[in-house]
Amino acid sequence: MTTISILRPGMFTTVQDLGRWGFQSRGVPVSGPMDWYSHRLANRVLGNESSMATLEVTLIGPHVRFEEDASFAVTGAAFTMMLDDAPVAMNRPVDARAGAILKFGERRHGARAYMSVDGGVDVPEVLGSRSTHVLTAMGGFQGRALKAGDTLVTGTRKQEQRESRQETAERALPFFQSPSLRIIPADERLMSHLTSQRFRVSPQSDRMGYRLEGTQIDTPPPEIVSTALPTGAIQIPPAGQPILLMNDHATTGGYAIAGTVITADLPAAGQLAPGDWVQFEVCSIDEAHRELSQLEAALGRG
Repeated sequence: MTTISILRPGMFTTVQDLGRWGFQSRGVPVSGPMDWYSHRLANRVLGNESSMATLEVTLIGPHVRFEEDASFAVTGAAFTMMLDDAPVAMNRPVDARAGAILKFGERRHGARAYMSVDGGVDVPEVLGSRSTHVLTAMGGFQGRALKAGDTLVTGTRKQEQRESRQETAERALPFFQSPSLRIIPADERLMSHLTSQRFRVSPQSDRMGYRLEGTQIDTPPPEIVSTALPTGAIQIPPAGQPILLMNDHATTGGYAIAGTVITADLPAAGQLAPGDWVQFEVCSIDEAHRELSQLEAALGRG
């Protein structure tokens, strides 16, 4: 077990695991990592189980001190990092001595990094998950983003897991300054509007969803009977500007749905920051299955 002290929390750093599944019918969001691939890669680098909790770092990273000897890895958005006076490489296991301070510096690209530690971040499970949902103060560390002075502890790994650390830099996903997200269409007219232009991610965006700024759709669709919503669904509210639903979104909604971003492209969506451009293209269900299979194969199903 390791103790980690938060010296500076960063902009918005939360505890996330693979999510709170099985309770959407009761109105409970899944939450979990915005970039599920980088979360799993961070755990795989250390030999952790993929379900173990990591720290999701958003836009501005934290400063943390390891109170005991520990190992960690950082994946996802590219930050410059220093462990005491030494630079830290991403996507690789790093050993830290007791008292060492890890400082996140400049963010070069991407929006969210994932920091795994030996044995995962150990906070109480709520409905089977350690993920943080800030809006309802559920899960994570006291149901909120981390603050200076917080202290986290880690779990304990089995010896065979400790021996399975990997050099996996080549498995990190590339970043795109203007990504093209593939969508399973739900409405032909609305999809035509989405694929005809680029959109900018609005500053009014968060883990619930991204408001997208572009040419307003002519004759916005009326509201519909409230229906279930998957992560990645693109709603068109009466104002005519799309909303891309992300991990903390409500489980039902009454806006028309243009389509849904495929699971394989959600990691790229999770790396979008306010001000980034994004475009969309139509995708078949068969292609969506193939792309997800390729991602799973690259990750080694860890």
